[in-house]
Amino acid sequence: MLAIVHSRASIGVSAPAVAVEVHLSGGLPALSIVGLPETGVRESKDRVRSALLNAGFEFPARRITINLAPADLPKEGGRFDLPIALGILAASGQIPAENLDNLEFLGELSLDGALRPLKGVLPAVLAAREAGHSLLIPQDNAAEAALASREDVFAASHLLTVCEHLSGRARLVPVPRASESDESAMNAVADLADVRGQPVPRRALEVAAAGGHNLLFFGPPGTGKSMLASRLPGILPPLDDTAAMEVASVHSVAGQPLKAGGWRNPPFRAPHHTASAVALVGGGSSPRPGEISLAHRGVLFLDELPEFERRVLEVLREPMETGAIAISRAARQVTFPARFQVIAAMNPCPCGYSGHPTIECQCSPQQVMRYRSKISGPLLDRFDLHVEVPVPPGELLLGHGNAGESSAEVRARVLAARARQQARGALNAELSGAALDTACALSDDSERLLGRAMERLGLSARAMHRVLRLARTLADLDGADSLASSHVMEALGYRQLDRQQGSSSVVSA
Repeated sequence: MLAIVHSRASIGVSAPAVAVEVHLSGGLPALSIVGLPETGVRESKDRVRSALLNAGFEFPARRITINLAPADLPKEGGRFDLPIALGILAASGQIPAENLDNLEFLGELSLDGALRPLKGVLPAVLAAREAGHSLLIPQDNAAEAALASREDVFAASHLLTVCEHLSGRARLVPVPRASESDESAMNAVADLADVRGQPVPRRALEVAAAGGHNLLFFGPPGTGKSMLASRLPGILPPLDDTAAMEVASVHSVAGQPLKAGGWRNPPFRAPHHTASAVALVGGGSSPRPGEISLAHRGVLFLDELPEFERRVLEVLREPMETGAIAISRAARQVTFPARFQVIAAMNPCPCGYSGHPTIECQCSPQQVMRYRSKISGPLLDRFDLHVEVPVPPGELLLGHGNAGESSAEVRARVLAARARQQARGALNAELSGAALDTACALSDDSERLLGRAMERLGLSARAMHRVLRLARTLADLDGADSLASSHVMEALGYRQLDRQQGSSSVVSA
């Protein structure tokens, strides 16, 4: 007897199809699993045997061969327990095999037949739908699957419930899609109105949000760098359907499923400066997404930037440009999306008080140079804005009625600027090639201005392109169709560390 049950593997954020073929034949009782199974899959034979017996089914006393096809695709984890158990039941005639068509199964079995939750269910939901199949998953994964459900996802808590559904005795109800109101609900985030003063950093934060630009704040401790960065999610637009599903799929694979109430919010990740390179970019023997992938379509906040190990920071350079990270292992290569916006904060020196109006800096020039040299020139080039956050006057902090614009007011301008970019087909931070030349065409005066700045500041070609993209965002915020010299001038004004580099360099190239 032969039975075939459809399932899905998990490779990065994809879910390739796997056919679980179960064959019962004569001979001494035995069970073998072939098809490149890893340890967790090979152990499923013991879980499946106990689950079937404890659920009241007969375990066939025959030779059982289970093939997980295709044979060259690695299979891992307990996600194939349920399809293996159903294949044995169908091949032995205990459930109708014809009801397995057009239905895929995922689930790890406990010894009593209960279904345990899995990682990476959401990519499987999307892949099964594309194949024209429905999907049956553990009940504990139902809330995650509801983000993408279209009445084609079923959830069960026990093997017996699945068998009753297949036998037609007690049909399962499809998992309802998360309500539109739940999808669009915004999580409570800190308001930009809490930041008093700091007009230039506030403006820089708005520009970064409008164009998706990378931003580096520097200044003495306690001036509000982290506070400003934490307000960025409140002025970013919600994710569209495609981007939200990409983000939810990454978090599903990482075992951090999003809640329906906030899944359209851009993610905000803030790893500690002791994080390793693997923690940031992902990895492991079975590759998992890192912080840059968990920040996909959102914000990666790096506080105390020079305190990160330099080799850790350098691994960010390629994904900051490409929007993806490829993790290679001997058996396979996995690619995770990583199109994120970097907001970083740093002190000007080890003690933090270089340039402070009242507190004297205790650092020598050599100490300052070593501190800032942790940020290489190529990495610094990848920040569109370098903005100083100065010490605000005390009377401004203590005075009442000094609150600035709210996040809602700033978000309205950001949305208007993003709408202009969508009409052109790409976010300004992602412009390149002919699209960059067309969108950022310069007048003769602006071209001369930018040329002089490149010579004086020693800007690289990459930095020049970032200045152009930044000027395009400033024009979009002004509602202008073409770039003016004022836009180029303001964009150059946000490259404050380049100005230091052009005079007396303390930043390593």
